[in-house]
Amino acid sequence: MPSRSGTSVHIVALDGIVNVNSLFTLAVFIGLTWDPNDPNNTLIEVNGLTNCRPGLSVAENLVAFHVYSFSSFLFSSLVAVALKQAIRITRTPSYHPAEHLARVNSSALRVGMLVSGAGSVCGCVFLMMALMNVVQIKLGSVGCGSSHTLAALIPLVILVPVALLIYICIVLYAFTR
Repeated sequence: MPSRSGTSVHIVALDGIVNVNSLFTLAVFIGLTWDPNDPNNTLIEVNGLTNCRPGLSVAENLVAFHVYSFSSFLFSSLVAVALKQAIRITRTPSYHPAEHLARVNSSALRVGMLVSGAGSVCGCVFLMMALMNVVQIKLGSVGCGSSHTLAALIPLVILVPVALLIYICIVLYAFTR
């Protein structure tokens, strides 16, 4: 049976997953409302790079990656909320009314948290790919070698995977404990 502090740590971790996923889901919704084919919504012609306009597939991928990202964040959040509800439902009062212990299958809880974390990671990867398409639509395709496009993409493809690697390591560490 998990300790009270162990269960509260799990609830706080699940709250964190839900909160972060909510922020990313909002970003995805805002991204989906943007029309990538709007000619007034690009900086390519301003920079004199009219031949670097990305093809229609980039705009199609942008929408697809937003939808994949939204689906992943929603999946992750629903699993996390379900786990929180399972913890709350299984709480039974002990001999002291102020102290509640939860009887939760710790293996199922760990697997659920791992699955929820995997959903968040997938959502972040898809959101990063959508942002890469936004950059190409706004600043020019990667193949043109625009310094503005590369300056926007290089930090994105370095910092996000590094942060995800750190997140994955911490989730896997928590999974093994």
